[in-house]
Amino acid sequence: MTSIASVPTRAPAPATVGRLFFLDLIGGRILTANDDGSDVRVIVNGLTKHPDGIEIDVETGYMYWTNMGSFPPIGDGSIQRANLDGSHITTIVPEGATYVPKQLELDRKNGKIYWSDREGMRIMRANIDGSEIETLVETGRGDTDRRDQRRWCVGIALDHERGQMYWTQKGGDDAGLGQIFRAPIAMPIGQRPDSRTDIELLFDALPEPIDLALDLGRRLMYWTDRGAPPRGNTLNRAPMDADPPTNRTDVTILDTGLKEGIGLALDLKGDRVFFTDLGGSVYRARLDGSAMTTLLEHQGTNTGIAYVKA
Repeated sequence: MTSIASVPTRAPAPATVGRLFFLDLIGGRILTANDDGSDVRVIVNGLTKHPDGIEIDVETGYMYWTNMGSFPPIGDGSIQRANLDGSHITTIVPEGATYVPKQLELDRKNGKIYWSDREGMRIMRANIDGSEIETLVETGRGDTDRRDQRRWCVGIALDHERGQMYWTQKGGDDAGLGQIFRAPIAMPIGQRPDSRTDIELLFDALPEPIDLALDLGRRLMYWTDRGAPPRGNTLNRAPMDADPPTNRTDVTILDTGLKEGIGLALDLKGDRVFFTDLGGSVYRARLDGSAMTTLLEHQGTNTGIAYVKA
């Protein structure tokens, strides 16, 4: 059976060692704070196209984020970047080049950016400047397929060492049809994004999985789930390498009680995970789910989050 690791509790905050960057979807803001929740600042305001996923590149001094586009979706998603203080906003993937981009991840070594395109039903990537946009996986095409939420790609994470990508497909709201997949980043010779045969189904029948993160050293994956309780509105963890994908019993529910859980970020050296929900809260817990703490409340409608060590 799925196990529950802990019940949310308050715990003293450790010494501050880094910064958090997180998004306010409806308010159109990018915020930053110390990793104990202090010193909250708004560094970008006035985003009108619903920011969702965020990544930070400290070496270049840029932050990157996805914009889902208009509600209801019309396929005008985009990706932007700015300096870490919020200045010099630049659109690198123009509106319409991606449909509804969600979580994103940087491949700094190879100069690539990867993202999940929800209603676009794709896993995509481009050069770090937004050029050479590619589709790596396509789960459907056209308006008929778009209405099937089982095809919607939401979370994404990379295993650079093994050349693999992981992603979630959320299924319908609270439907219990969510899935997690894995595939090599490299396309098999002679195959196409819509028919590649090297995709592995890792998890099936999840409530509604959203964002993903990987602990490659321990071979563990983490994800948020915004489905119905008791398995949904949770932070979860499971081994990356196990089968069969159906009826797995090795999922651990680390924390419960989220208000539509979305973003997460790992601090592996500090034994911490940070996560957000649409209810406007930012949380912290140990990697095993213990000592869950609400760092911030009433911060808008929070989606993606990134952690940067000071």
